Amino acid sequence: MQLPKDATGHSPLASVSIILPVHNAEQWLDECLASVLQQDFEGTMELSVFNDASKDKSMTIIEKWKMKLEDSGISVVIGGHDSPSPRGVGYSKNQAIAQSTGSYLCFLDSDDVMMPQRVRLQHEAAVQHPTSIIGCQVRRDPSDSTERYTRWINQLTSDQLLTQVFTSHGPTVIMPTWFCSRAWFSHVGPFDEGGQGVPEDLLLFYEHLRRGGGVFRVDHKLLLYRYHPYAATHSVLEMTIWTHRVHFLEEQVLPRWKSFTIWNAGKQGRRLYRSLTAASRRKVMAFCDVDENKIRKGFYCHEDSEERPKPKVPILHFQAAQSPFVICVKLVSVGYGCRAPGYQPSHSLIIRSKPRIRPDHGHRDTPHYLYPYCKSAPNPVAIKTSELS
Repeated sequence: MQLPKDATGHSPLASVSIILPVHNAEQWLDECLASVLQQDFEGTMELSVFNDASKDKSMTIIEKWKMKLEDSGISVVIGGHDSPSPRGVGYSKNQAIAQSTGSYLCFLDSDDVMMPQRVRLQHEAAVQHPTSIIGCQVRRDPSDSTERYTRWINQLTSDQLLTQVFTSHGPTVIMPTWFCSRAWFSHVGPFDEGGQGVPEDLLLFYEHLRRGGGVFRVDHKLLLYRYHPYAATHSVLEMTIWTHRVHFLEEQVLPRWKSFTIWNAGKQGRRLYRSLTAASRRKVMAFCDVDENKIRKGFYCHEDSEERPKPKVPILHFQAAQSPFVICVKLVSVGYGCRAPGYQPSHSLIIRSKPRIRPDHGHRDTPHYLYPYCKSAPNPVAIKTSELS
C-alpha cells in the first residue's frame, strides 16, 4: 500500500518498518530485497536501509530495488556512510531505526530471505503482545549446517523461551527474526554500538528481560537463515558470551539464593565457580557429581584465589547434595529440557557446558543454558536424549 504524502510533503508513519543494515552484501541482496517485495502484508510498509561503509556493489543493488519497491507501494529510506571502516551492526541498526517511521520494527539481515507471510504473521503477534520480542522458526541454508542449534531454535516451548535465556548463542529467539513495537524498542534500546566482537543482540535481549519484556515465537518457518563464514556472529568470542551470561546469572538469579550447589565437579563446573564474584563463590556450599573418582577427591581448592586460606569446596554425591542447583551439563546429555517426574521450574537451574567450537571459524553449534531442575528429579544423565542422538 502506497504511503500518501501529507500537506508538508512528508510521508506519515508506516505500519511496519523493515530494518536492514548492509555491509558488503552484494551476493545476497537481490534475494533479500525480492523477499521484501513479495510480502503479503496489507498494511503500509517501509524499508529502512543503512549502508555501513560497503565497498562492493551493495548500493547499486539497493538503488535498483528502490524503484521497484516504491512502485509497489513500499517506501524506501536509505542512509549510510562511506568511512574507511564499518561502525558495526549495533550502530547500523540504530541508524536504520532512527531514520524510519514505522509503528513496528521488523529486523532483517542482508544475507537472509523472508517468506511472504513473515511481516503479516509477526505483526499480528506483536499487536497481541506489545511488550514482547516476536521471533519465528527458521529454515537453515545450507540445510545441514548447525543442525542441533537450528533444532533448538525451532523447538523451544513457550516456557523455554524464557527459562533458556542463558544460551551460548544469545537470545532464545534469534536476532534476524525479531519483530517488535517501536514504542517498546524505545523503552529498552538502543543497541550497543561497541562494534565488532560485541553481542549487541544479547545485551539488548537481557535489557528487554530486565524491563519485564516477554518472548513469543510464531511457529512457522518465516526466514531462510543463512550460514556462512562472513556472518557477524563469528566475530563474537565464546568467552565474551560466557562473561555476559555469568553476569546476568549473578544479577538476576543468585541474589535470591542464600546458597546453592554446582552440579558437576568437572571442568565446566569449576570454570563457573572461578567465573563468579567472590561474594557469589561464598554462596557455593558444595559441588556434586555422579563420578566416584571426583567424589573421592573430597573437595575442590580454588588455587587462583587471593583469599587466605584458599577456599575449599566439598564435592558430594548428588544424592547427598542440597538444592538449589546450578547444573553444568552438555546438550547431548539431557536434551532441550527436563522431562523428569516432579519437575518444578522454580527450584534450581541448569547451566550448560562449553559448546563445540568449529575449528574453521569458531561458530558455536551446541547451546548451553540455564534451565530449571528440581531436587526430586532423578540423575540427569538418565533423561531421554533420543531426539539428539
